[in-house]
Amino acid sequence: MAQSEPTAPLDGPGAAMLDALFSQSLVGLHLLDTDLRVVRVNTATPAMRDVPVEDVVGHRVDEVYGLLDADEVMALVRGVLDSGVPLVAHIVRAHRRGDPGHQYFHEISVFRLETPSGDVLGLAVAVVEVTEREESRAREVVLEMTREHVGRTLDVLETCQELVDVLVPRVADIAVVEVVDAVLRGDHPPLAPLPRDVPLRRAAFRSAAGGVGTGTGTDADAPQAHPLGDVRALPGPTPYTQALSDLRPRAVASLDEDLPWLAADPARARAIRAAGAHTLITAPLTVRDTVLGLISLYRTRQGEPYDEDDVSLLLQVADHTALSIDNARRYTREHTIAATVQRQLLPRRPSSHPALETTPLLLPPDSGGQWYDTIPLSGARTGLAVGGVVGRGLHAAAVMGQLRTVVRSLAAFDVEPDELLARLNDTATFLAAERATLPTADPLHRQALAARFAYAVYDPLTLTCTVAGAGSPSLVVVHADGNTEVRNVPAGSLLGSEDKTPFAATAFTVPEDSLLILSDTPLPALVASGDADALRRLAEQHRGRPLEDLRDDVLYALAGSAEPGPTALLLVRTHPFPADRVGVWQLPDTPTVVATARRLVRDRLADWGVERETAHDTELIVSELVTNAVRYGSPPLELRVINDRALTCEVRDGSASTPRLRHASVADEGGRGLFIVAQLAQAWGTRYTPEGKIIWTEQNPPPG
Repeated sequence: MAQSEPTAPLDGPGAAMLDALFSQSLVGLHLLDTDLRVVRVNTATPAMRDVPVEDVVGHRVDEVYGLLDADEVMALVRGVLDSGVPLVAHIVRAHRRGDPGHQYFHEISVFRLETPSGDVLGLAVAVVEVTEREESRAREVVLEMTREHVGRTLDVLETCQELVDVLVPRVADIAVVEVVDAVLRGDHPPLAPLPRDVPLRRAAFRSAAGGVGTGTGTDADAPQAHPLGDVRALPGPTPYTQALSDLRPRAVASLDEDLPWLAADPARARAIRAAGAHTLITAPLTVRDTVLGLISLYRTRQGEPYDEDDVSLLLQVADHTALSIDNARRYTREHTIAATVQRQLLPRRPSSHPALETTPLLLPPDSGGQWYDTIPLSGARTGLAVGGVVGRGLHAAAVMGQLRTVVRSLAAFDVEPDELLARLNDTATFLAAERATLPTADPLHRQALAARFAYAVYDPLTLTCTVAGAGSPSLVVVHADGNTEVRNVPAGSLLGSEDKTPFAATAFTVPEDSLLILSDTPLPALVASGDADALRRLAEQHRGRPLEDLRDDVLYALAGSAEPGPTALLLVRTHPFPADRVGVWQLPDTPTVVATARRLVRDRLADWGVERETAHDTELIVSELVTNAVRYGSPPLELRVINDRALTCEVRDGSASTPRLRHASVADEGGRGLFIVAQLAQAWGTRYTPEGKIIWTEQNPPPG
């Protein structure tokens, strides 16, 4: 240490000034010798007013002052004496004499004193009480932590637990949060004052002594009046019920046995005594004069009672928490409504078809925007649809319902998958344009409408599958022999986008007893990956296992990989269509072919055991369809009847001309053929093929 210049001895005015400094300075001044004993101390500081000087001089500071971390403080002071490096503005905690229940903060600065020759004389210690500043800083820290850590999730219970984690042990030794039970379900909170019969759920608990506690009664658990999750109305009158009545906090400075309200809530009184709680503060969780719940804080180890500053802090914390809980409640409510709407809009269960079975998988299952469908089509075919609206919640569910209805309507016209997507995109574009015209203040105005979609048509009689998609759909095929392949489905723009690129379709053969996995998004987890290949496992295990079990296998494979995002899947297992339930005949293009067609159909329906009235109607339908094909169509002619979910009649010819239903007048000699067909059949329509067209009808399914 550098040598200082010699100075004149302190006598006369200098000594008088030094005496005045030690007697009048409001900063605590201490001179310590090399044994850390007090040599001189000023007497004007608040801390020394009630302490006789003779009780301080000659004693070490840790023997005089109630330092909370005495060993640590003395080690730091000894370090200054040994090294000469000053200790500046260090915070220490202490109790004053006669006031052991209150904690005080002091800022100390320690300097080593030396002679001009470098001999160590001792230490000078300057002490400033900063209790108010440190307590204010601690409250700011709690508020900052509350804003940062409470309300990070849209979950009511998680928000409550985040709150008690912040408050214990910084503000309380025990913290309890109780929430109106209806709030957890997303219902509207009740208005204040809270009726006494409204149940509250114990949502969160934390103790500095026993962690979160489970309320099971074991020694490791902190004492609780009721276990977590318990639902009951609060007995009263107590400070808790009063706070929920007038929405004002209650602070109880001393929880002694003489408090009359403890008898009104025996369970809580027992928990207070078991925990050794001596002071309480409770405040309501409120938003716009509605009651969401209650926060209760207790002190057991911290000696000082709660004061007005603590009440103010808790009110600010409660305001932030109440807003977070209300946001979570609103999300829960919207989520519940969206999930309910989605559940009502989705098919109750996939349709049953003799040639295939299906089961869906939605990820997540309650987003509101994912959907699937299996649509019965003419000719024993089935339409397979999976899709998802970008976004979540009620609005996504509503758009999903609109698009699903359009898909069903378009499928009824027997359009090809690529044409169906083009028409569906027109609808989505129209809905997007409507959304864009909403007022700018509407949240939907800023959300673009877009949807993923994949549509496939499976024909069990020709074993073909035709598929098209919007977005990046995927189709995995697991063959009966164990071979697997990922089919290249043409990608297209999302539904609702301004991209005018046409949609493309691809067709391929699907052998019997195959497993198809149709998804509206890519599935990286189902791409070959060596020994962990999920496709290989499916190929080895899918035969003979329920489709629901295979769906679980796919779910586990997806869960074990990177999160694929919102996804809709449809698992399809194909079966052979019974050959004895189909009749196909090539017909000559002659006028006498009508009688031949009637005889062929009559014999086949007799083999199937179709009742006489239905068989008679079917003969009339075949007569009209074959007559029209001979008169207005072109060869080759083909007649097919299918005994499936409905009794189907199909007449194929080589002409692409469209038949038209006419309402013939009384004087007309013809034009009643399709009118008669429409009256006898449940449904009829035209399906076009590269070779011509097919006129089909469907009647009630035959018995058996």
